[in-house]
Amino acid sequence: MADTHSPLRPTDWLSRDEIAALTRRSDARGGWAIVSVWASIAALFALCAMLPHPVTWLLAVVAMGNRQLALAILEHEAAHRTLFRTRWLNDHAADWLCARPIWQHVGRYRAHHNRHHKRAGQPGDPDESLYRSYPTTRARFARKLLRDISGYTMVKVMFGLVLMDAGVIRWTVANDIERLPRNGRRWWSYPIALIRNSSGMLVTNAVLAGVLIQLGHGALYGIWLAGYLFAFPVFVRIRALAEHAMLPAGADIRSNTRTTQAGWLARCTVAPMHVNYHLEHHFMASVPYYRLPALHRLLRDRQHVAAPPGYREVLALACSRHVPVSTQE
Repeated sequence: MADTHSPLRPTDWLSRDEIAALTRRSDARGGWAIVSVWASIAALFALCAMLPHPVTWLLAVVAMGNRQLALAILEHEAAHRTLFRTRWLNDHAADWLCARPIWQHVGRYRAHHNRHHKRAGQPGDPDESLYRSYPTTRARFARKLLRDISGYTMVKVMFGLVLMDAGVIRWTVANDIERLPRNGRRWWSYPIALIRNSSGMLVTNAVLAGVLIQLGHGALYGIWLAGYLFAFPVFVRIRALAEHAMLPAGADIRSNTRTTQAGWLARCTVAPMHVNYHLEHHFMASVPYYRLPALHRLLRDRQHVAAPPGYREVLALACSRHVPVSTQE
């Protein structure tokens, strides 16, 4: 095994032929990934149209949050240029078909996320605010989830997205806020920037709503909105804390990044598209998501990584902090 005090390189654990095979990209597989996610979204709408019942709608909202997370993960792949072999498809097709519908942007996310890979587990990690507050108490964790489920979290996020698109604050997917200098901009510069930067989200959502209206089921757009408001933020929170929370600081990905075992329930909620293989992703970010399980098996077989914990174990650790008796009310 490589020295844990030196930077870890793929060639420390893999042959060059294995690296070439694992990092091979495919336009066909990238296209199928997007088509399959949108086909499953269409199936959710169809199910709600055929079986209009509160239970069906509730299940569809939960599933829709998972599908929106899947779009976010495909955006993440495109940001690494691993979703497609063709650069244009990563930069533009994935942007409009994956990122814009959930109010994201591949180019902006790429710039942010590259800094995360360079600084993960160290000072300066732009995503540190997503995981630094753990472990916490059960009561505080329950309040976090309640804010997510109630829609409060996403309303705050959307307000932040308005400010980011208007150029008031720096673009981020984390919780830290950095106000941008005016640099000579006048008041009308902000609404112009907002319209320009949010137009992709508005257009893609208008198309989605328009298609549903033309099919005679415009009200089903509410399932999309409800998934975004109430389920998506829950899944994003759990995904983020599972990846880096409660782990030692430092530059070594073997200690600052976690892979989490995902059963069927996790895959249907917080871990679509093999996003749970996060240590493997930080080890070699050029590997497409659909080859991360193969990379994990290679590293496990060679005893480079241990068996990962499940999401239940990680969540138990996330809310394991106890309040001292002297401070309890």
